[in-house]
Amino acid sequence: MLKAWRVGFSLAAVGVAFVACDSGGDAPPRPAPTTQPTSAPVKPATATTATPSASAAVDETAVKAKIDALLPELRKIATTEAVLSAVKTQNAKKLTQEAIKKIDEEWSKATGVTDLMKPYLENDCATALKKIATPAMVEAFAMDNQGALVCSTSKTSDFWQGDEEKWQKSFAEGKGAEFVDKPKFDESSQTYSIQVSLPVMDEGKAVGALTVGLGLDKL
Repeated sequence: MLKAWRVGFSLAAVGVAFVACDSGGDAPPRPAPTTQPTSAPVKPATATTATPSASAAVDETAVKAKIDALLPELRKIATTEAVLSAVKTQNAKKLTQEAIKKIDEEWSKATGVTDLMKPYLENDCATALKKIATPAMVEAFAMDNQGALVCSTSKTSDFWQGDEEKWQKSFAEGKGAEFVDKPKFDESSQTYSIQVSLPVMDEGKAVGALTVGLGLDKL
């Protein structure tokens, strides 16, 4: 099934000003102007660049087929020892929601890569994800049993993912499930990508989750 999204453009309306003349009473008529009044110059409309949200037509059937073909490989990534070990280690720390919220606030406000972020971007888990990256992968990050970031191949917009479907539906209250999000336009790379989230399992129970972003143009 083919779904298309279109971006609309708005045009600025230009108003025309006019001057009304007074009349009536005993006041003498006003002399006619010696020159024709000129209207104020109209400022030309400036061109605006539309930001694609999901305007390009996406063949969802074809995308699904390609993702289905990649799933076995993505499942292997979710079982990587470095990923599982990092998730279990962070779970053992039992971070409080207050601590997670504090890190998340600082993380979200930060510009660039800070010292707070480096342990999550440069640990063994992040290194492993970078080494086993598939050609279509544009990002990958693991989360613990509360949705807090464990490691990532690149800076993420926030530290806590627990309020998002990518974690909620893949962790699934410890049961584990696979979740494929809708295609979205990524501003930083100016490309369309789709996120696939899978549970990180240990002895039949989900202990965390892994999200892999795939570039639609690379599938």
